[in-house]
Amino acid sequence: MNSFSRTSLIIFCIAILASVGFAAPLTSSVRPAIPAEVQQIICVDYRALKNSDTALQLKAQVLPDNVKEFENALKGIGINPEQDVDTLTFISYRHPKQGLKVVGAAEGIFANKTVQKKLQLKKIRPTKYRDALIYPMSQGMEMTFLDDTTLLFGDGGAVRGALDARDGYITTLDSNPDISSLITDVEGGTVWSILDQKGTQNMLISALGDASRLADYETLKKHILGSRYAMNFNNGVTFDMDVVTSDSVTAATLSSLLKAGVLYKKMTASPVEKAALEDVSVDSDSSKLQMHFKADDKQFQSLMRTNLFAAVSR
Repeated sequence: MNSFSRTSLIIFCIAILASVGFAAPLTSSVRPAIPAEVQQIICVDYRALKNSDTALQLKAQVLPDNVKEFENALKGIGINPEQDVDTLTFISYRHPKQGLKVVGAAEGIFANKTVQKKLQLKKIRPTKYRDALIYPMSQGMEMTFLDDTTLLFGDGGAVRGALDARDGYITTLDSNPDISSLITDVEGGTVWSILDQKGTQNMLISALGDASRLADYETLKKHILGSRYAMNFNNGVTFDMDVVTSDSVTAATLSSLLKAGVLYKKMTASPVEKAALEDVSVDSDSSKLQMHFKADDKQFQSLMRTNLFAAVSR
C-alpha cells in the first residue's frame, strides 16, 4: 500500500477495526469494572443503530470476528443482541501478567430469570469468584451479571480482571485521568471510542504509512497523548476525531502530514473516493489534531463499495 493510502478519511475504519465499535455514556455499573490500564474503550448504541440502514450496513461489513463471537455467545444463553441489548461496550486493557485483555459489557432488558432458567436447563453451572457467579459460554468465553440489566463477558482472565477492578483489588479508570478526560466530549455519540497513547501512536503509524518512518515522526510521536472519536448517523454520517498532543507544534505538524495524505490520495482515487475525500477536513486547534468527515447516506454507502474502503477494512 502506498505511503499515504491510509488517509485521514479512513482512520475511523482503522479505529473501529483495530480492536474495534457504536454507544451511550458509561453507566455506573460498567465504569467501576474498567481497570486503569485501559488501551481502548468502544461503545455501541444498539438502539440508535437499529434506526439507520447505513449504520447496519457498516456493522455487517466491518464487524470483526471477535465481536461476532461475542454476539453469538450471547445468543447461546438466550440473549438476542439486536432485540435485548441497548448498549454494548468493549474494553481493551493491559493485564500485568496476561497481556492485553478484552472484556465486553452488555446492558439491556435481559429477562434475567429466563436466562437463568435456560442456563439451568442446559445444566450450565457457575463458579464463584468472591460474590460473583461466573457462567461458561460458547467460544471459550465466560459471563457474569453485574446487576439485573448488565452482564460482563469475555475470556476468564478478562472477566476476573474487570471484577478485580469493580471490587477494589486493582485501580480503576477513574484513577487514570489521561484516559478518563478523553471520554467526556465523545460519549454522547452513537459510536464513540477513546484510545490511549500507545494505541494512538500505532494507529497513526498505520495511517501515515511510510511517512511515519521519517526521523521527525519518531520525535513527534512522543508528544501524542491519546485520541477519541464519535460517529453519528442522524442526517447522514458524521465522524469527528481528536488526537490529543502535548503542544500546538505537534498538532500542527501532524495536521500537515495528514493533509498531504489526503491530497496524495486524491491523485489516484476513483470518482466516488475523490468525492468522499472532498468532505474530509483536517486541522489543528491548540494541542489537538482535529478531523471531520460528513456524507449523506447515499454517498457513504457508495464509499463502502469502493476498493479504498475494502483495503482499509480488512
